[in-house]
Amino acid sequence: MYAVIKTGGKQYRVAAGDKIRVEQMPADIGAEITIDQVLAVGAGDQLSVGTPLVSGATVSATVLSHGRHDKVRIFKMRRRKHYRKQQGHRQNFTELFVSRIASAIGETAAEVPTIVPPAAEAAPGAEA
Repeated sequence: MYAVIKTGGKQYRVAAGDKIRVEQMPADIGAEITIDQVLAVGAGDQLSVGTPLVSGATVSATVLSHGRHDKVRIFKMRRRKHYRKQQGHRQNFTELFVSRIASAIGETAAEVPTIVPPAAEAAPGAEA
């Protein structure tokens, strides 16, 4: 089962168990978030497309990390005019682990075991 979701002004095709990087979201690492802006849900040969959203469909995801993408270099130049401009940009992102897709059709994708973020696994120096 897969879904097309909208977040951060972009659209993503996701399935249960996928890791995606989306525009930065104000959520803590390890938090469970629900994305309700689902544009389409598909399973096998069936496809349910919303107008514009599929009613009752949600995608559950866990926040794995926050970070910044690689630097994009911007370089502008006008030849023979002594004009050069260099600039760089690093966009912030939030990495999500898609754990569950629930649709209004009554089908629910099998839940994928939740990944525990590395920071929450064990406290340093603590032995079991």
